[in-house]
Amino acid sequence: MRVLYFGTYDRAYPRNAQVISALRATGVEVIEQHRPVWERRHNWKVGFRQMLRVAEAERSLRHTGDVGRDADALIVGYPGHFDLPAAKRVARGRPVIFNPLVSLHDTVVGDRGRFRQGSTAAGIVHLVDRRAFRRADVVVADTDAHARFFREEFGLAADRLEVCFVGAEDRLFHPGWQPERRFHALFVGKLIPLHGLETILAAAELAPEITFRVIGSGQLESLLATRGGNVDWAPWVEYADLPAEIQAAGCALGIFGSGAKAARVIPNKAFQALACATPLVTADTPAARELLADGRDALLVPPGDPTALAQAVRLLARDHETRARIGAAGRQTYVERADETTLGLRWRAVVERAIAAA
Repeated sequence: MRVLYFGTYDRAYPRNAQVISALRATGVEVIEQHRPVWERRHNWKVGFRQMLRVAEAERSLRHTGDVGRDADALIVGYPGHFDLPAAKRVARGRPVIFNPLVSLHDTVVGDRGRFRQGSTAAGIVHLVDRRAFRRADVVVADTDAHARFFREEFGLAADRLEVCFVGAEDRLFHPGWQPERRFHALFVGKLIPLHGLETILAAAELAPEITFRVIGSGQLESLLATRGGNVDWAPWVEYADLPAEIQAAGCALGIFGSGAKAARVIPNKAFQALACATPLVTADTPAARELLADGRDALLVPPGDPTALAQAVRLLARDHETRARIGAAGRQTYVERADETTLGLRWRAVVERAIAAA
């Protein structure tokens, strides 16, 4: 079986790299037809020059030559919301599978507030979304909660939706947690409303005896200007260095935003912590409950609740046995539900069903 991974997707973004790696591990030949547009730009600060880059990329993608001519199916990677018209033209009747990760409107307007709800700009973003989701033969969501949202928001038939967890890249993220090191709680990610930075900083203030390490930058980084003395901030580390950071942490923090989108996703950072056997603390949401159980393979706390987060971190800080137990159980859950072998087989089955349906 041969698959063409197609579009202006960010090649370095974990969702794309992991899907390609997982498919190849199952024996699927994956070739790429890619035009760079979004690398390090998926913060959605889209301006005139960026849209010119998109338009030029789309013109180029429509003329792929012999690349992918004998592929059995196309996968449009994240963020590929502008790529569906070109993908359908190149596919010539072969199935087009969309790996969107998120809705543009949900992200840009609902979560990050880049455009005002109901504005012309917001309407255009929703139109791009709707066109992309409805043109795909199959849409692959990262959680059941997200699949339900896509179905309701864009009027998709249930049989056009599949679900594959995000997972992590096994070549990088593997067991290596070091519980004997000095305890600290680690958060890694873009500093956007979804992640609940305010909740993390408030929890750090409630637990001044515990070090909180924040790695990342973004929309809300100004909140760190008044951070407490127990909050260490690194705006950036190389991606290849993240596993060592996670393995050295006493616990890893997921997301704690109280918005609707936060309830529908399980972020990369959560899977990466599970893969490393590092104890995970994250918000108790419908999406999280699809994978995790509180007290078994993670500690789940109410979204937007710094007191509950501080209590969970304190519990792990003082109880080595609980840390070790939850970390080991989290790793086991990852192996059973979300490692590359498991997800590779699931993605392969998605492609096979799409080909059969076409």
